[in-house]
Amino acid sequence: MADVMIMKEIEDTSLRLGVDLSTLDLDAIRLPPGEDCGIVSDDEEVYQEENLEFESGFGNIIVVDNLPVVPREKFEKLEGVVRKIYSQIGVIKEDGLWMPVDPETEKTLGYCFIEYNTPQEAELAKEKTHGYKLDRAHIFAVSMFDDFDRFMKVPNEWAPPETKPYAPGENLQHWLTDAKARDQFVIRAGSDTEVLWNDARHLKPDPVYKRAFWTESFVQWSPLGTYLATVHRQGAAVWGGAGSFNRLMRYAHPQVKLIDFSPGEKYLVTYSSHEPSNPRDANRVVINLFDVRTGKVMRDFKGSADDFAVGGAGGVTGVSWPVFKWSGGRDDKYFARMGKNILSVYETETFSLVDKKSLKVENIMDFCWSPTDPIIALFVPEMGGGNQPARVSLIQIPSKEELRQKNLFSVSDCKMYWQSNGDYLAVNVERYTKTKKSTYTGFELFRIKERDIPIEVLELENKNDKIIAFAWEPKGHRFAVIHGDNPKPDVSIYSMRTGQNSRVSKLTTLKGKQANALFWSPAGRYIVLAGLKGFNGQLEFYNVDELETMATAEHFMATDIEWDPTGRYVATAVTSVHEMENGFNIWSFNGKHLYRILKDHFFQFLWRPRPPSFLTPEKEEEIAKNLKKYSKKYEAEDQDVSLLLSEQEREKRRMLKEEWDKWVNEWKRIHEEESLQSMVKSEFYRWTWIRTFYSLFEV
Repeated sequence: MADVMIMKEIEDTSLRLGVDLSTLDLDAIRLPPGEDCGIVSDDEEVYQEENLEFESGFGNIIVVDNLPVVPREKFEKLEGVVRKIYSQIGVIKEDGLWMPVDPETEKTLGYCFIEYNTPQEAELAKEKTHGYKLDRAHIFAVSMFDDFDRFMKVPNEWAPPETKPYAPGENLQHWLTDAKARDQFVIRAGSDTEVLWNDARHLKPDPVYKRAFWTESFVQWSPLGTYLATVHRQGAAVWGGAGSFNRLMRYAHPQVKLIDFSPGEKYLVTYSSHEPSNPRDANRVVINLFDVRTGKVMRDFKGSADDFAVGGAGGVTGVSWPVFKWSGGRDDKYFARMGKNILSVYETETFSLVDKKSLKVENIMDFCWSPTDPIIALFVPEMGGGNQPARVSLIQIPSKEELRQKNLFSVSDCKMYWQSNGDYLAVNVERYTKTKKSTYTGFELFRIKERDIPIEVLELENKNDKIIAFAWEPKGHRFAVIHGDNPKPDVSIYSMRTGQNSRVSKLTTLKGKQANALFWSPAGRYIVLAGLKGFNGQLEFYNVDELETMATAEHFMATDIEWDPTGRYVATAVTSVHEMENGFNIWSFNGKHLYRILKDHFFQFLWRPRPPSFLTPEKEEEIAKNLKKYSKKYEAEDQDVSLLLSEQEREKRRMLKEEWDKWVNEWKRIHEEESLQSMVKSEFYRWTWIRTFYSLFEV
């Protein structure tokens, strides 16, 4: 899209200057030596800041050492064995296998060079065969040919590294100290990326930082809001600071397409996919895990797209994303991925498998971590034609102990939803009827923090209702469900506890709502019932404590809805999925429309996340009790802003009135002039007629 925008600007400029682009060969244009015309390339910036080592052009060649030393008569047999092993991994070029021979003994030297079509195939060959055991005496040692250049540059004598003086960095949490307690958000529109304050008091955004061509595809906040990540052809980068957004670290990963942070922001996962040289082969996938602060690759995973196609909610080229799911909490201690009949759990201390082996789970279909504890919930479908039931299991990590298991029968589909505190797990189970011609839905509700993890079964009043959406109240005990097959489905709200009763109970059902998505406030209590896509942006702001609708509204064609991290404001956006009405609206928590910003080619709106509060529950309770004392200060500020806005409104009206009066006076002047001219003309015509009449009479 950025390239399209650049081309459009070039076309507009050429039209303005009267230049016919069709007569120009743009590829033939070259800048004068040493001249950049004010355009700084990201690549040039990289080269200037870092002393990068460029590839020598032999990245598709590997060196295989520890081969048997054989005489000429066995040369052909050994070459055939080596070719058979390495041709299974990629396409070896014609005359791409060379095995040097000692001219004196006419025996091989114990190593060979293999040239593939692509560097990716060479890397895969190194990864797959380094340490390969041909026999007891010959274990392959495989290196990239380019590595020898680096080995040769290592000095013979050790020299201590240069000590750099400490330079204190910026406070990356400075934005949290905003005197007006505002939140930030980032938007992408056209070629520009902007970070702004949400200044709801003044009913407008307040600019923080703006940059053109900041990213080549998308931007992403880290989970605690410390960093803003951008994606480029050379890799990813993170930015932060008080207001200038300096680049803090770069992560080299060519052709990166997707990124994902660990919950505690310690690690960054990057993904790329590369076309194979053989069209029949699957895409080559590279996944790197970086240390966010140092930029060091802690571990990489390489393989075909088929190796990473299991699990996840969405992705590209057949790979589900995120491939790795992180355990809950901010310690970033574990991450896991599914494979065929296995669940691989890694620990970040050594970036190796827990207990050095994967967990064998026959036919595993899905898994998810508790948001707060090292507990995995996994789902296994029915096997053996229904003789072995489906099951949901809770596994404790690192012990791999099964805490709880629930067998499920006649299962068609299953979805799992953790509550944000890890107190509850809801399992939405879709089951076949006895005839197998239709399905019905129910919920299995796990109470994780209670003794023996009791499970409740919840069935809707109409079991045949389709579940359209489900959402837990953040940090709470309630959940909402949109269900039904009608054009206007119902919305039911349940509680996991009512008074002293710990059983699930229904609070209310809202009939016939134009809604297909649920958005709880991060602080709980309030929820937005949204009708996206076919419902054209219908919004209902609902107070769950009072069980009443606060407001209904519409943002026509809205594609995205997101609460700010404090639960005070809601943003609704129309992105470039639609060609018209691109931009965003900001609403108060109770549904009052505050302001609207229109942007052509609008791609992204993201609130900046806030880290958890450092206040203890007791301190938060104390503040809540003394809220009136604290609120006096802010009420006075709000009154000042209100007076300022009123004064601005009065000034605006005064200017409008002056403009109106000026227009009316001008209109009166013109009217009077036209009236005078009309009177003069009339008088002239009257006297002309009289003179004509008398002249006729005299005759």
